[in-house]
Formats: sequence, C-alpha cells, structure tokens
Amino acid sequence: MGTVSAASHRATKPGGLRRRQASPPETPPSPEQTARLASLRYVSDDTPGFTRRRTGKGFSYRDVSGKTIVDRDVTARIAALAIPPAWESVWISPVANGHIQATGRDAKGRKQYRYHARWHSVRGEDKYGRMLAFGAALPAIRTRVNADLERRDQSREKVLAVVVRLLETTFIRVGNEEYAKTNGSFGLTTLRNRHVQFSGDSLRFSFVGKMGKAHDICITDRRLSRLVRRCRELPGQSLFQYRDEAGTVCSISSTDVNDYIREVAGDEFTAKDFRTWAGSLLAASQLPPATRDDEDQPARRGLLTAAVKAVSVQLGNTPAVCKSGYIHPRILQAFDDGALQQRWSDSLKSARASSGLTREERALLQFLSATAQ
Repeated sequence: MGTVSAASHRATKPGGLRRRQASPPETPPSPEQTARLASLRYVSDDTPGFTRRRTGKGFSYRDVSGKTIVDRDVTARIAALAIPPAWESVWISPVANGHIQATGRDAKGRKQYRYHARWHSVRGEDKYGRMLAFGAALPAIRTRVNADLERRDQSREKVLAVVVRLLETTFIRVGNEEYAKTNGSFGLTTLRNRHVQFSGDSLRFSFVGKMGKAHDICITDRRLSRLVRRCRELPGQSLFQYRDEAGTVCSISSTDVNDYIREVAGDEFTAKDFRTWAGSLLAASQLPPATRDDEDQPARRGLLTAAVKAVSVQLGNTPAVCKSGYIHPRILQAFDDGALQQRWSDSLKSARASSGLTREERALLQFLSATAQ
C-alpha cells in the first residue's frame, strides 16, 4: 500500500552534466492530419453508418438507407473486421477508407473500436506509440477539466472532471461495475461512499482493487476534498454521482469517463493513458540519478529493480506489470544502454514549464521525440 500526495506525479530533479540541448519536441499531428497522412477519410460514428442485425445464427448488415447489403466486396470488408458477436450498437463505416472502421459496445458496456490498418501504421500500433500525442493533448484536457471543475452545478461534466483529476493525482484505475459486482474489486468510478474518509483538506481512499490488492491512498487538495464531499452528499451508495436535467441521481461509469476524455482530447485516448504517462514520467525522473555512479550491469539491474518497484507502489501494480505495461520501452532501453541519465538531463535542462504541462512533462516529451526511431 502507498500514500500518494496530490503532486506525487511530478518528477524529482536529476543531476548530470549538460552536453547538448535537446531539440524541441515536434507537435504530433491531429487525428484529421493523421488520417490524411494515411490516405484515409476522417470519419465519426456520430454520422450515419452501416448497422448490424442478427439473422439466424449469424448477422446481416444494413446500409445507411436501411437496405440489406449484398455487395460481396462490402460484406467481405465487414467480415474482415472480425467484429465480436457480443458487441451491441454496432456502427460500421460506410466508406472503405474510413480511419475508424467500426465501433460498438462490448458485453461490459465499454465502447470499442476497429481502426483501419493504415491508421495504426501511421499513428502507432500500441499505447506507447501514442504517448507523444497524449502528452501534447494534456494541456487541452487540463484546461477543459479546470473549467468543468468551476461549474456551479453538480452536473455530469463536473463529476467527470473530478474523476479525471483524481486519475492524475492518485493513479487509481478507472474501474468497471462488472468487476465490482463479480470480483468485489473497485476503481474510481465504482467506489462507494464507504471507501473515502475526510480530514480537513485531505481525503483518504481505502478499498480493494484489481487482483484483490488493498489500496490506501491519501491526497491533500482543498478543492478536490470539497468536490468529493459534495459527491458523497448525494443519495445512494456510489461515490461519484450527478443529477441530470430531471433531477435524477445518476452514477458515473468508466465508459462515461473514457468518452469524456476522447471528447476533450479530440483523440482516442482513455483513462489508461494517464497511468501509462504517469508510469513513464515517474520512471524517467527516478532512474537517472541512480545511474550516475554505477556503470556495471549487476548494479544497474539492481537500481532498475528498485526504481520500477517504487513506481509500481505509486501505480498500485506489481513491479512486473509496471515494467511491461506502464513504462515506455525507450526509457528502459536508454537506461540499459547507460544513456538515460544524460539524455534525461539534456531534456530537463532545456525544458520549461508551460501552461498545462510541468517542466518534467515537457522533458518527457522532448526525450520521447529525440529518441524516436
């Protein structure tokens, strides 16, 4: 179990001599620009698309006018998407070169996507490939979150902003109601009133999370403490709730949070991207000073193990999961090569805090840009 302060994601200042000034990070292309680079059309499931209907043991598909699709090329394209049978509310791009090919809701109510192969090749196939874009989007996300936190009502947007701010400051997983019901494990969106306690400007979250791991996380933040208190005042057991236009009390879901993040970021990011960003930032800031005096491999492995363990405590993961799933591979590779200290020092010295990003976050963007293949 660990104790996390509201500013714990900020990196410590590493030592090291400056050899050269890192180049400023390139601004990642917008989703629309990425689509053009991939020779694709930027599409949205907010517009009419093909739909799926169960027919016997299989499915049939309807075009935007509601007619059954019989064109073999179109049905072959749809079949190649391998849309899971359990998906509901399926939307399929009516054009073959749409950057999104299909969307739907899985059995747990989470929104899922099928992208065009060229979109993946240009955008980056995994979560690490889009970290530069996520870091560049953080200022816009934080600007919107700050604005929604200032709303006077107890609206859906305000409560979603509270949850996203807590994602950043506590690193708690977003959670899912299905896991809460079946496994008795909780995340931010499924926390109950009993899982939080207040003391002045501090609030403590105590709950059982994924894999039965007990969490005890304390932060000190006057505004967040006040806002979470207001959430708990609403009737019901769920901690994060809001009143809709009719005055009905509604709970926040992980789908709501991820949809909010996608909306404010203008890209396909999710709550997990915050944890990957935090894990990489914490690792980059903790590893460099540790390599200064120890160049032999056994000592370096020991330092890496200790640093990964420290990051895993803050993220609430096992060290193995943290290393494989939440720390950018280029950070680990640079450390293994003995080059991380100098590269991080160069990036940090040339970085400046700016609206929406700390100095350390700017340094991480510069490091990732400078080490990109």
